[in-house]
Amino acid sequence: MAAPGENLRINSDRLWDSIMEMAKIGPGIAGGNNRQTVTDEDGEGRHLFKRWCDAAGLEMGVDEMGTMFARREGTDPSLPPVYVGSHLDTQPTGGKYDGVLGVLGGLEIVRSLNDLGIKTRHPIVVTNWTNEEGARFAPAMMASGVFAGVLDQAEVYEHTDKNGKKFGEELERIGWKG
Repeated sequence: MAAPGENLRINSDRLWDSIMEMAKIGPGIAGGNNRQTVTDEDGEGRHLFKRWCDAAGLEMGVDEMGTMFARREGTDPSLPPVYVGSHLDTQPTGGKYDGVLGVLGGLEIVRSLNDLGIKTRHPIVVTNWTNEEGARFAPAMMASGVFAGVLDQAEVYEHTDKNGKKFGEELERIGWKG
């Protein structure tokens, strides 16, 4: 365990390896990724993230928009959780790090705390928001918009992609509708 006041360090090699492993799913052009929301590739990336969260002892929750909430309990159940994360979906020509670094960086924080035997007072929730990019289904930030009460869930389910596929049906098809 770290001494009081000592800076904690994550395992940067493990974080890098996790990012590179995720980047194998939906390879894109010029070394980037194409893992658009609620595609088979997105589903595969979600399963990988869940497997890593399970290994870290996190409890996975999924809301009706498919947003993943991986929770590490704190020592004081009366305290609200600290949320960290971003998104695993990409633009059609997305980079390896946009969004992914926020989600996997959050997971690495939890992994490092576990490695060091550090308990936190607050719960920590590593979050993967669904459809933050908005490349396949407009608008962007759909799931966080529903979460915040800005967008209506029933309406969002009816949004279609360029092929006429509905968001809600595609979310259910890949198995991540909570």
